[in-house]
Amino acid sequence: MASLREFISRVQEWLNTPLIQVGGSAITPWSILLFLLSFIVLYLVSLRMKTLVAKRLLARTRLDVGAREAIGTLIRYLLLVIGTLIIVQSAGVDLTALSVLAGAIGVGIGFGLQNIANNFVSGIIILLERPIKVGDRVEVGEIDGQVLEIGARATTVLTNDNIAVIVPNSQFISQPVVNWTRNDPKVRFRVPVGVAYGSDLRLVEKVLLEVAEANPDVLEDPPPVVRLIAFGDSAVEFELRVWCTTLVHKRGKLISDLNFAIYEAFLQHGIEIPYPKRDLYLRSGVVPIQIHNDTPPA
Repeated sequence: MASLREFISRVQEWLNTPLIQVGGSAITPWSILLFLLSFIVLYLVSLRMKTLVAKRLLARTRLDVGAREAIGTLIRYLLLVIGTLIIVQSAGVDLTALSVLAGAIGVGIGFGLQNIANNFVSGIIILLERPIKVGDRVEVGEIDGQVLEIGARATTVLTNDNIAVIVPNSQFISQPVVNWTRNDPKVRFRVPVGVAYGSDLRLVEKVLLEVAEANPDVLEDPPPVVRLIAFGDSAVEFELRVWCTTLVHKRGKLISDLNFAIYEAFLQHGIEIPYPKRDLYLRSGVVPIQIHNDTPPA
């Protein structure tokens, strides 16, 4: 029993041993341990608060998913900043004594951690200005997918191959970004179609409109339209333009369904989809032609 008390006494003495002096406060192993535990609790509480605000409290409002996630993330950042200040002061550390250290850290951020700082500031800008939000369909560089999460450093984008791509936030600020669902969920799709010369062009227009109207994913308002784009080298070029909201995240499926239906409808109405053709003119000379027939004579 005495040995146990002696061990506890030595542990307490070691935990209260000053390691370094910051201003008028001494940093001890106990203060460091308490500091780390407080930060872990603060981190978990901030995550819990973000989930509570975004998925429960704001879910009862008319705000969309992106707005709820943005507000929840900002509240989490605010809690982390305020909580950090409270924890540091509660640990007995004088913040004024850390001014020199803060200046050195600022220089380090300016040089060695500039990319991290750039991505963090870009994340704040994204959450405030909301050029993209959770659930949007975006294209940035060669990445095309749905925004799953906007974090402090990076944004997670899920592609149609079910691959999560981590994109640094700075790319959404410094590069052109295509947002398919920024203001309106309706998106127009263009389906190019070529028919042979000599086809009934009005019949082609009618068939294309019937195919579009028969597709359940094509909107009636705005209605689908057909445009005669050009008289090409081998075909008369049309373009079927349709609006959709349900397959914005699966654009390939809508185009494929329409192409299948167009091909079948053209077969039924005898409309030809031509092969590329070229006319060859001989200005002079003679070209010998040989015909090989491997079939033996009867």
